[in-house]
Amino acid sequence: MIEISVLKTYGTDTESFKPSLTYKISNGRIQGMIDGLEAAAQAIDLILSTERFRHSIFSTDYGAELDGLIGKSKSLIRGDIKRRVEEALKQDDRVVGVTALDIGFEREVAHVRLTVKTIFGDVERSVTIG
Repeated sequence: MIEISVLKTYGTDTESFKPSLTYKISNGRIQGMIDGLEAAAQAIDLILSTERFRHSIFSTDYGAELDGLIGKSKSLIRGDIKRRVEEALKQDDRVVGVTALDIGFEREVAHVRLTVKTIFGDVERSVTIG
């Protein structure tokens, strides 16, 4: 079976450039259209909130593997969270990298704040694990 990712929207040459125009999802409803930084930010939110391999409707390269960190030691979470987030987000061609990553713990819950660099600009997001 051949899988094609729906996330690949930008190539290395201008001939393969495609707009990132997509539907804006707000409160579970479609609320018009968005493009550019707003569309990239929404894609980041959706990727980070979807557990990879859990839903067969998504290709195997979509989503983040964060649930596997639940119950793990703080040192393991600190050491592995950036790799997992970068691996999930690098599937979207608009994402250049993850620069700032701040991890805080409240009992058994990890709160992760990150800055994602996109071709449109920076996006700041938070992820909670646990």
